Amino acid sequence: MYFSFIEFTLKRLYNILTHIAAFHIKIAALFNYKLKLGVKGRAETFTVLKAKIGEQDHVIWFHCASLGEYEQGLPVFEEIKAKHPNHKIVLTFFSPSGFEIKKNTPIADCVVYLPLDTAKKARRFLDLVHPELVVFVKYEIWPNYLTEIKKRQINAILISALFRKNQRFFKSSGKWMQKALFAFNHIFVQNDESKRLLAQIGFYQVTVSGDTRFDRVSNQLNINNKLHSIETFKQDKLCIVAGSTWPEDKALLIDFINNDTSNTKYIIAPHNIKSGQISSLKNKLEKVSILYSEKDLGDLINASVFIIDTIGILSKIYSYADIAYVGGAMGTTGLHNTLEPAVFGAPIVIGNNHEKFPEARAMIANKGMFSIKNQTEFNYILNQLIKSDDFRIKAGRLNADYIFKNKGAVKQIMAYLNKR
Repeated sequence: MYFSFIEFTLKRLYNILTHIAAFHIKIAALFNYKLKLGVKGRAETFTVLKAKIGEQDHVIWFHCASLGEYEQGLPVFEEIKAKHPNHKIVLTFFSPSGFEIKKNTPIADCVVYLPLDTAKKARRFLDLVHPELVVFVKYEIWPNYLTEIKKRQINAILISALFRKNQRFFKSSGKWMQKALFAFNHIFVQNDESKRLLAQIGFYQVTVSGDTRFDRVSNQLNINNKLHSIETFKQDKLCIVAGSTWPEDKALLIDFINNDTSNTKYIIAPHNIKSGQISSLKNKLEKVSILYSEKDLGDLINASVFIIDTIGILSKIYSYADIAYVGGAMGTTGLHNTLEPAVFGAPIVIGNNHEKFPEARAMIANKGMFSIKNQTEFNYILNQLIKSDDFRIKAGRLNADYIFKNKGAVKQIMAYLNKR
């Protein structure tokens, strides 16, 4: 009885705080463009759903937090869509960084923001969407939505899930949140530790399928990755591609490039492509640099640095990398996708804040990835990779082998769904 009261209280507190957060988000949106996009988009969700989803439609609902989870779920989404060509697909995002980039994706018939997690909005959303299957990706656990899904006995799965023992589901104060997990008919996890943690709370409908991102990046090998401007720039020179770089990463790169006496070519794809930051980067580089947006105006062949001030082509650019540096782990923003360069057989250098990324830990242990914590270590490993062909090629092959050995999550997920 005591624990039931605590659970009731915590759930009530969660709902109150959600309403309070909604109010404050609207106020903050007056001063923050990204928040403004989310507030505006959520205000339109129900109107869009009413216009695009009919009562007689057969519907499948995919939900992702942001762009990263979308890319993670995409190979599964594609398989499900192919298997159910007569179903309408509703795709929801929580973050503007996912919605704004993928709002016109052909994978879905309707792309909208997920309304905030209140009981009333969850009921209204599911009344309009009435899905036959729900697929959530990785971390998305919204208690009110999942409670309503369970009440309606909708088939729901969570894919590429990754759990850690310090998450609220596995603490005494989070028992009410544990119940939300039981809305899923099956959870596909990335590792054995996640399966063990779920078993501790009595959830056994679990498959260790690995990460669907391995399937996603492997598909990159099957498409045309050629970019004429990159080929013109690189020629037959050794090329280092630095992807999704933040200020901490760019500081390392600028120092190394300005002091590099080799004939190496550099491609830098900053995470933030605002004109002021792009100009600052170019001005600090002492070698001939060209922006992607000005590629038709400059001498690509004789330039040393190619700055990519656009989005959407980094995964193709990695195919030209002899060495890759992936940003995010020198600071606290979070390591970006290291599997994209790994699939092309590139050795990879990252910062040292990578403890939440199991694929990084695995590739480091496998000696295809190298973690650095300062300029000295950065300079040392890059010089080793530039000077030693054998060292560089061997490290890259280890990364490509790692990707190949970890494919197959999509097949396991689809095998389960095909039995339903």
